[in-house]
Amino acid sequence: MKKGTIALLVVLGLIVLIAFNGCSSFNSLGRKDEAVTGQWKQVEVAYQARMDKTKNLFEIVQSAADFEKNTLKDVVEARSKATSIQIDADNLTPEKLAEFQKAQDAFGSSLGRLMAISENYPQLMAVQAFRDFQTQYEGMENRISTERRRFNEMAQDYNTSIRVFPRNIWAGMFGFEKRAYFSASEGADVAPDIKAMKNNK
Repeated sequence: MKKGTIALLVVLGLIVLIAFNGCSSFNSLGRKDEAVTGQWKQVEVAYQARMDKTKNLFEIVQSAADFEKNTLKDVVEARSKATSIQIDADNLTPEKLAEFQKAQDAFGSSLGRLMAISENYPQLMAVQAFRDFQTQYEGMENRISTERRRFNEMAQDYNTSIRVFPRNIWAGMFGFEKRAYFSASEGADVAPDIKAMKNNK
């Protein structure tokens, strides 16, 4: 076999290997990208469940005539702001995710304060619907935390994949970009002062 033919076969072989690697990388990155998008939907579902369950909470709390009105107003406003921020799963920039997280954290914080100081109001605590909500409250917050953690894990797996060689080359060529993460909520490193919340009337 002539040297020219051998060289041609070698070149063709390399082209086939590169093309195969490119296809494999594209498919793998596509699956990981879709997994991140799918998990984002689960995060949204968890937050939406909390929003849905608080729809009737305001009427329940208002049934306790002496309940602190400013606390309820804070929760209503925070919920309204949180529901107004929508993010496209394909455009999860760090800035947009931070804005979403800030609004959701503000709602979660005001809702947590409401739950903490509610113990100061026996009339409210006697309402069955409020007791039912209290039972569900911890589960809702735990699910949100779980879905956010899973999202970060999938985003990390995807982000790692687009940085390692040779996938980083294909990622750049095919337009795969880094995904944003959820960060720890502001003040998450400090335990909340539940006693102060309860006594804040």
